[in-house]
Amino acid sequence: MATQSGRVRAIGGIFFRSSDPKATRDWYERHLGLRTDATGTNFAWRHFDDASQPGFSQWSPFSNDTRYFGKQEQQFMINYRVEDLERLLTELRSEGVSIVGDVQREPYGAFAHIIDIDGRTVELWEPIDNEYEKMLEGITS
Repeated sequence: MATQSGRVRAIGGIFFRSSDPKATRDWYERHLGLRTDATGTNFAWRHFDDASQPGFSQWSPFSNDTRYFGKQEQQFMINYRVEDLERLLTELRSEGVSIVGDVQREPYGAFAHIIDIDGRTVELWEPIDNEYEKMLEGITS
């Protein structure tokens, strides 16, 4: 299956507001079997085009007062896994997409935020899976 190079490859995570993130994590662990840690859980999977490569999608409840993903009324944010983040941002700028702030680089990948057509903050992540995997505690598979 061909994909458009430099565009979205998978969902990297879903983040949502919660009045009590710890209680929410505990509830999902107790009732639905998620293996959580201090930030939530990661769903482990394998890359479609190379099954030897692991991939992860993060699930995280955030405090209601988080500023991480935009306006207070935005209740959730989706993180998309992408290839070649810098090139994608160049293309998105040329297409008139609003980009928020600078690219943030971590040992496990690079992140950028854009604004979608409805004004929602969306996160783009160019992951380094082998580094990301080293830091995981909560994995649901």
